[in-house]
Amino acid sequence: ASGSCLLCKFFVRKLNLTKVGLNPMCFFNTLYRVSYFNLNTKEPFFCTHVFWYYCCMKIIDIHTHGIGGYDTRTHEPEHILKIAEIHGVYGVSEIIPTIYAAPIEEMRENIEAVRKAMEIQRQEDRRQKSKKPQSVIRNRQLGHIVPRPSSLIIGVHLEGPFLNPSRSGALNPASFLQPAEYSLKRLIEGFEDIIRIITIAPELEGAVKLMKTISDMGIIVSMGHSDATFIEAEAGFHGGAKGITHLFNAMRGFYHREPGIAGFGLLNQDIYVEVIADPFHLHQKAIEMIFKIKNPKRIIIISDSVKDSQTFSSPKSVTDNDGKLQGGSLTVTESAKRLIGMGFDEELIMQCVSSNPKKMLNRKGN
Repeated sequence: ASGSCLLCKFFVRKLNLTKVGLNPMCFFNTLYRVSYFNLNTKEPFFCTHVFWYYCCMKIIDIHTHGIGGYDTRTHEPEHILKIAEIHGVYGVSEIIPTIYAAPIEEMRENIEAVRKAMEIQRQEDRRQKSKKPQSVIRNRQLGHIVPRPSSLIIGVHLEGPFLNPSRSGALNPASFLQPAEYSLKRLIEGFEDIIRIITIAPELEGAVKLMKTISDMGIIVSMGHSDATFIEAEAGFHGGAKGITHLFNAMRGFYHREPGIAGFGLLNQDIYVEVIADPFHLHQKAIEMIFKIKNPKRIIIISDSVKDSQTFSSPKSVTDNDGKLQGGSLTVTESAKRLIGMGFDEELIMQCVSSNPKKMLNRKGN
């Protein structure tokens, strides 16, 4: 390696390994030779074996729509597997593919593609029984073997359709629906076992009641794409909401006479907040404010990556023809590296991509 791996530096300091003569210059590479490099700088940005073999830290992205030319607007499980493969190359252990708001039948087709991809991963896991970081996944439909350090797909995040059209962001407001149990049943019936998160705007009529229904089913409710006031967001929290989707983005902003849902997310110390930590969604000082005010155990860094999010390249904003942001430009591991490079505490940032999402999801094990 031409430079020291970011996480090796962190764990060497954290565990005082230099005291026993270990070289902090990416010493895990001497054991497993599994490192992924930034192709521009030729320096390693993460060594996946740090997670897989030493501390078993799982890096989790709970909000990704796609990456590298693939997204969840598909009925092909192979596309979902490619998303998992690309995230895995960046050292992400687990992902929750996020479904765009769309007509219900279209969303169900997209969810089914994720379910099939999860089943393919389970079948291969049963066959291989291997703990090596470099796995080999056979795709029967394509008829070939693809070696890859793939992320595990652990469920589905539905970003809609019960959202506020006035805060649609990059989503299509024409597909948004008013909250109703009938529509919810049509959407999730048969998929209850894999749906992990649903994003809802709490200020919509009937939303709080529906949020309680969803929460009682064991599905996490996150509030987002919302014009909620502070009081309306608080009502959503008491109705069962556990998180806020991409804080500050596609929502009512903070105002001194009405803090809004953004203010509620900052000040409430129990609700989780997603943070897109690429260079384009939040000003550096806004990120600093979040970390100064918010309970650090409730901050979750997400990618919100999309089909056009670049891979192995300098970060570019992902926009439409009018310059409107369409999604995140960095994986969660790249975002973590960026924040640590900006001076944020390493241990705190690593919690935001590992133990914090794990606790929100109530994931067991390492």
